[in-house]
Amino acid sequence: VQLVESGGGEVQSGGSLRLSCAAFGFTFSSYWMYWVRQARGKGLEWVSGINFAGDREYYADSVKGRFSISRGLVKNTVFLQMNDLKPEDTAVYYCAADPTRSHGTKESEYSYWGQGTQVTVSS
Repeated sequence: VQLVESGGGEVQSGGSLRLSCAAFGFTFSSYWMYWVRQARGKGLEWVSGINFAGDREYYADSVKGRFSISRGLVKNTVFLQMNDLKPEDTAVYYCAADPTRSHGTKESEYSYWGQGTQVTVSS
């Protein structure tokens, strides 16, 4: 099983990035997919989740209206479109999967966990 994130980088405040997470080795359509982030020196913060069918999305208040999660039903990929980025969005962004709906902030609360991709927003 693998979750492979990509799309991170450095962007100026107000800019946009699109993160991707490719899933391998499990039945993608049977899992909720999530993005969780960790800023340096801080704990994990749940960011967003999407259900099996991709028709229900959930967001943390800190990103609501700026971030959008989606999933490809043909290709086993989940995306996080991040607009109007702020310096406080700077973090390592992890992709996670679980068969249940979760707002967990511990890696152990998810069945699968990616390696993470760094997002840096400069002011």
